[in-house]
Amino acid sequence: MIRSELLQALAKESPGLRSEEIERVVDVFFDEIGQRLADGGRVELRGFGTFSTRERDARQGRNPRTGTSVEVPPKRVPYFKPGKEMRERLNAD
Repeated sequence: MIRSELLQALAKESPGLRSEEIERVVDVFFDEIGQRLADGGRVELRGFGTFSTRERDARQGRNPRTGTSVEVPPKRVPYFKPGKEMRERLNAD
């Protein structure tokens, strides 16, 4: 699902809201998740899962074009852990 499909689905489920209002809600939702992760926090959505960040150590990488070694600095990367209900939904037969 892409963003526009999400907006259409929300508009279908909430006919009383204007498309501008729905778009603003989605923007605020994703902005808040992103800001919380940038601040080093985590976001837990019950029944769905938890967003957090993980640390990656510095390492030696390789430039695929030239084959030379490159130092890759340490960084934080986003991580998602699905909740129990989500895992059950995904594995239901």
